[in-house]
Amino acid sequence: MGEMVCMMNLPHKVLGVAWPLKKQFLAALVAVVGVLTSFSGGAIFAQGTSLPPGEANTVQGTIRSSTGDLLTGVIVRLEEQEPSNSLETKTKADGSFVFSGLRPGVYTVRAEKAGWREGVSNPLVLRAGHKKRIDLVLESLPIDHPGATVASRSSSPAAGEMEFTDKPNFTVAGVMDWNNTGTHGSDVRVRTSEALAKETLALKNGELVKSSTVETKAGAARTSDESREELLAAREQARTMLAKADTADGHRLLGELNERLGDPLEAVREYERSALMDPSEQNYFEWGTELLLHRADEPAVEVFTKGSHAHPDSARMLAGLGAALYAEGKSEEAARRLCEAADLKPADPAPYVFLGKMEKAATGVLPCGEQKLARFVREQPGNALANYYYGVALWKRDRGLEKNAASLQQAEALLDKAVRIDPKLGEAYLQLGILRTERGNFEQAIRDYTKAIEVSPQLSEAHYRLGSAYRRISEESKAEQEFWEYEKIEKAETAAIERQRRELRQFLIILKDQPAAATPHR
Repeated sequence: MGEMVCMMNLPHKVLGVAWPLKKQFLAALVAVVGVLTSFSGGAIFAQGTSLPPGEANTVQGTIRSSTGDLLTGVIVRLEEQEPSNSLETKTKADGSFVFSGLRPGVYTVRAEKAGWREGVSNPLVLRAGHKKRIDLVLESLPIDHPGATVASRSSSPAAGEMEFTDKPNFTVAGVMDWNNTGTHGSDVRVRTSEALAKETLALKNGELVKSSTVETKAGAARTSDESREELLAAREQARTMLAKADTADGHRLLGELNERLGDPLEAVREYERSALMDPSEQNYFEWGTELLLHRADEPAVEVFTKGSHAHPDSARMLAGLGAALYAEGKSEEAARRLCEAADLKPADPAPYVFLGKMEKAATGVLPCGEQKLARFVREQPGNALANYYYGVALWKRDRGLEKNAASLQQAEALLDKAVRIDPKLGEAYLQLGILRTERGNFEQAIRDYTKAIEVSPQLSEAHYRLGSAYRRISEESKAEQEFWEYEKIEKAETAAIERQRRELRQFLIILKDQPAAATPHR
């Protein structure tokens, strides 16, 4: 049986919705229970020994840089979770590695190379006869980064350890149903903030959500009775393992399982314990993400800020900080943090996509946004979202200004290119329709709106805009039909969002410099 898993520390391609990878990770977590129970902690490495035919397992893969180059001489460790054993090899000239003759068990792959950030896979569950492929992507560290090797960073005190000598300035006191107390701005802004929280969640596994119409973590956590039983068993096993060895990784795993089981309060406490025990980049990021997901915006800003100070080379930490600041209503400051993230990792699409979403929802032009989106197009001219978001930025800046007709033509060309690159990008067709409607070219706009609906039938605004265009050319019956479709889709979408919000729930936060009766925080 062959399986393939691709992991990376940060996204370097727009890969689509992150949840399929999360489901794969969840399956691995659930399977841990079965494996550990079956082998009663007695699974051992067998590389170099003889196993019955069909029982030996193989783990192989490649290590690449964020630009796709194969890396040679990378130290690759295969670590067994229980008992604690490890094997070590180095990548060959073609960047490949292989571990063979492995007994069933639960393993993790780690890749280390001087001058590069460590790469770590999610837990791998090997049963008899499995062949799994793990392709890791390593990020290069800045030239002046103090850590010459991953090993030296892990063995010496980290900046984050000093950062956490003081406790966080907040307490998560409970959970409550979602409400709009303290939300900032219009419904469009609130929805954009929620989309950015999902984007931040996706970065946990090196993915990037491509649109805002994705399933939330809480919605996705709804499982069948059977899978819930498996999750409960996995959680009990994780607790047993923590009782034997109290580790930061164990608390992070328990936090993940608690979140899946719909217990965000216990989840965030486990994430906090993990970060306090080991203030690594991953532990900071996952703690901050959990807070952001459940609408604890100011605490999320605090954690992401400390995380970015402790790990100044982490672009995703700055992206998470930008999302949290945006949720607080601090759009300009959020944009600046995302611009810093883009400067830190110019080839990484994530900060640009975050900026693009914020720029689209903003009433004005955000600081540094246009400049960075222009670079996004220069760096990745074949990226549909790069062309789309820069086109939107130019259109917003120059709409209604006759003297800037050339710039609007450039915006139109960028949007045209976006749909040529990705014919399924309905929002780009919609924006083309809006631009052409403003020019009075209703016939072409109608074709654009129709195409947007064809590729994205649930894009409610396209129906509304199409109805308005039909009305402008006196096609009243067609206009009424589109308005009816718009109202139907908008009603269903609003109901779905409200349902997801109820399922997600929000944290009740008490700030340490406020009285205990503090109101829910957003």
